[in-house]
Amino acid sequence: MSPWNAANAWTAWSVPESADPRGPFDLASAATVVLDARNAVIGWSPAAQALFGHSDAEIIGQPVDVLLGSHPADSARRTVHDLLPSDSDTRMARHRDGHALQVVVVVCPLTGGGPAARILLITELEGLRLSETRRAMLHGLTTQSAIGLAVYDADLRLTWANTAHDHEMGRPLSEYRGRKAADLYPDGVLLTMDGRRTLEEVMHRVIDTGEPVIDLHFRGKLPSDPEKDHVWSCSYYRLLDADGRVLGVCEDAFDITDRYEAQDRLALLVEAGRRIGSTLDMFVTAQEIADVAVPDFATAVTVDLERAVLEGGEPGTEMTAGSTYVRVAARYDPRAGAEIVLPAPYADESEPLPGREGEPVRRVYYPRGSPQLRSLSSGGRVLDESTLVVPLRTGGGTMGLVTFVRTGRPAVFDNGEVALADELTARAAVSIDNARRFTRERVASLTLQRQLLPQELPQQPAVDVAHRYLPTDGVTGVGGDWADVIPLSGARVGLVVGDVVGHGLQAAATMGRLRTTVEALARLDMPPDELLTRLDDLVGRSPERQSDLQGDTADDRPAGAGGPHPDVATGATCLYAVYDPVSRRCTMARAGHLPPAIVTPDGSCVVPELPAGPPLGLGGMPFEAVETELPEGSLIALVTDGLVEARDRDIDEGFDTLGRVLTDGHGRPLEELCDRAVAELRPGGAAADDAALLLVRTRQLGADQVAVWQLPAEAVVVGRARELATGQLSEWGLEQLAFATELVVSELVTNAVRYAGGPLHLRLIRDRALLCEVADAGHTSPHLRHSTVEDEGGRGLFIVAQLVQRWGTRYTSSGKIIWTEQEFPPDGF
Repeated sequence: MSPWNAANAWTAWSVPESADPRGPFDLASAATVVLDARNAVIGWSPAAQALFGHSDAEIIGQPVDVLLGSHPADSARRTVHDLLPSDSDTRMARHRDGHALQVVVVVCPLTGGGPAARILLITELEGLRLSETRRAMLHGLTTQSAIGLAVYDADLRLTWANTAHDHEMGRPLSEYRGRKAADLYPDGVLLTMDGRRTLEEVMHRVIDTGEPVIDLHFRGKLPSDPEKDHVWSCSYYRLLDADGRVLGVCEDAFDITDRYEAQDRLALLVEAGRRIGSTLDMFVTAQEIADVAVPDFATAVTVDLERAVLEGGEPGTEMTAGSTYVRVAARYDPRAGAEIVLPAPYADESEPLPGREGEPVRRVYYPRGSPQLRSLSSGGRVLDESTLVVPLRTGGGTMGLVTFVRTGRPAVFDNGEVALADELTARAAVSIDNARRFTRERVASLTLQRQLLPQELPQQPAVDVAHRYLPTDGVTGVGGDWADVIPLSGARVGLVVGDVVGHGLQAAATMGRLRTTVEALARLDMPPDELLTRLDDLVGRSPERQSDLQGDTADDRPAGAGGPHPDVATGATCLYAVYDPVSRRCTMARAGHLPPAIVTPDGSCVVPELPAGPPLGLGGMPFEAVETELPEGSLIALVTDGLVEARDRDIDEGFDTLGRVLTDGHGRPLEELCDRAVAELRPGGAAADDAALLLVRTRQLGADQVAVWQLPAEAVVVGRARELATGQLSEWGLEQLAFATELVVSELVTNAVRYAGGPLHLRLIRDRALLCEVADAGHTSPHLRHSTVEDEGGRGLFIVAQLVQRWGTRYTSSGKIIWTEQEFPPDGF
């Protein structure tokens, strides 16, 4: 500053309070103008030259009024001469280039003599306001901000903290100054570590690198609130002095506990939505809610359901004396340490629950006054210190209870956590109710299926049989596969295997209807291709029947119910075969079903060339039958696709496996072969599709069991036929049946001669009953009629019907056969 150096007079002038050396009026940074007694400029600092644009040569000696005018709002237009000592004011100034400046002037009088009378400290008004704003902000952060601020020195010892930090610590700074972070938060844990394990490691890295760390999440307990964990978002910055030396590190921390807990709850709900209700198994769903809640939300969780609900029944509206609750899921956090007191279940040897055969029923007894019993009584949630009981409700009933228990700290559920428990339980209740409805339908389907499926196949003289029905898993539902053996006239036997599309009650009902229809048509002695044609026609008419049924029952069905009527078949496949043990011939036809596998007595396995035919219900395509002669002892395997097909195995591979099992076990008992086939093809037990397996080993009736005669269609042959029949009965030792047999043969042969024509065939078969057959060339079936006393005939067939157990007609390509069946006498054959 020339020609007079103001620094020489520093001790001679008093700086006003507004001229804060740390602010814009710092002597080293403010524009400094030294005036003499006449207010002429005698000193001019570089900062003044930078502010006004005048060099010292241009301004020295000039009156100060050249630079400074009056206050912008001063009507009296006072000049700087009017300012009192140590006063400050806002003035208008003009830059050397002509533009206006608004500045603040502080007058500092000088004492001690000399030409200098006073010094003006000048700064722009905008800079001053910005400085004051910063000072106010710092003051607010220090005393009013909710953000905790702390400064640690280079040794990471706390040296300063603001008011918010003091409040968190619960004591003034003087009591914890000089402590390290590890001493202030001994149980603290970094939640976002990024390779660092402690706060001191974080601060050391900030000091060493100068790179700030932003939004580091830290969990710990406050001395002012030791019962609860808090979470902070922390940031760290290195502090340097004016010369670049490290002073320490600044920490700012904001308590985000509420936000963090809300995020945890939201994450728990997302996880619950992903995991709860993944199956239609109530036990699995109950375990899912327990697994989701432990350990993040509770120390232990148990789920108890009413037994009636587990069986598919409706939930009760209140607890009664007969109510039974079963523990279906539980989970405990092994880190809890302390023993958790919960109602303990005990084993019950009563009838097992559906789908849980072999597992004990774990009933629960709730002590008097327990929160569980109070929840059942009130129908609402009960919060009892560290135990929260929430009912699983649907509609107007309570299906069961979910019990949440906490130990340690915090042991009390707050309002937000109670709401979260309600939401978790509500989600589980929806899934459990869906599973309950599924269980109800499954139980009904299983009951219906058990009633419709053959409990055991009747033993037949024509074949040895063994079978297996393999149900689906507990999720897929009841299937529609079946196998059957049907006794036919002439010692023949009908073999059936079928598969209804779909699962559930509809599939079971359709299976029962088709099985009954096949049996009824088979007993009419229809050949396989004709039987399948009739069956196809029945299924094909279902859509028309569906329309009729929907029109008739539209008012009875729930609103919005659509799709096929539950009594309408959705599609099926079937194979039907007839084996004759006299001729050893087997006639087969199939409707879209898998062909049979046949193992001959020499141990070779073949699959006959049998036209597939369309599945039942498509219509328009004929079914073609194939007849083959089988050696005695041949093994026929009839299967559904659920046995030979799997997710990891195609049908061809499954058929090869079945053939290998049957050939390797050639000659073994059929029951053993069934077990081997099931073990090989269904090693895991239940699968997504049900399966049926029917193994049949053929027999042949010996020549000593069959007698056949060809007779001319003449009236005189009736007596001959009686003689042949009674003679054969004598050879077989069946004289007790001779009288009835004579009448039967006489009537049937007479009718054949009179109404049908020849040639005629008379056949007697000695099997488990005495079979008598008369074949003729006619195609008209006789029928019973009631004759009056005036009628001369018409009573013969009526008499025959009274003498035999069964009789009927079957048609052949050359005519028809009338057959009868008589049981052997009690002391019989």
